[in-house]
Amino acid sequence: MTRKDFPVTIFHNPACGTSRNVVAMAEAAGHTPNVIEYLKAGWTAEQLRDLSHQTGQSLRQLMRETGTPAGELGLLEDGVSEDAILAAMLAYPILVNRPIVITPKGAALCRPSDTAAKLL
Repeated sequence: MTRKDFPVTIFHNPACGTSRNVVAMAEAAGHTPNVIEYLKAGWTAEQLRDLSHQTGQSLRQLMRETGTPAGELGLLEDGVSEDAILAAMLAYPILVNRPIVITPKGAALCRPSDTAAKLL
């Protein structure tokens, strides 16, 4: 399938092995994914809310804890609002876990990378 027939979007961090594996999986499946390096591009509130809706996960569930300032920012405490997490994700794009894949079959945070197979 070509990108036109079956669009694949991957929110990607090239420093992440899992993210690189998912890009390689998409390419091996014959797709030319739209790869968005979100650390460079940043996020909008609308994008993050939409990704949360599409994946069926809260922003807290989409938040990466390891190797991020999540703990220092107090985001791991009970009772932190989704609005506070959203504001932090906008200020610190690294807080969004990766890779997030969107295809006509759905959207998911693809950790582990094998999760992407059902979307491709």
